[in-house]
Amino acid sequence: MDSGMISKIEKGKRYAEERDQRIRFKTFEVAVDGDNTTHTVSLMEGKMSCDCDFFAGRGRCSHTIAMEYSLEGMLPPS
Repeated sequence: MDSGMISKIEKGKRYAEERDQRIRFKTFEVAVDGDNTTHTVSLMEGKMSCDCDFFAGRGRCSHTIAMEYSLEGMLPPS
């Protein structure tokens, strides 16, 4: 491995360690495997949404809550 790549790997690790100051999610889309089916959770313009029926009625569901916990400290304030 060349020295240029080694320095990029080291820098990437440092960025990951400093993620609270360096990394912010702007948009994402993930598949969350529920007990019965897979649902799509997305973040767009600071708002999280899910394609499940519960989210449609309540604006929050177990799938979005799972993502909130998984990405704690990395999401923009709601």
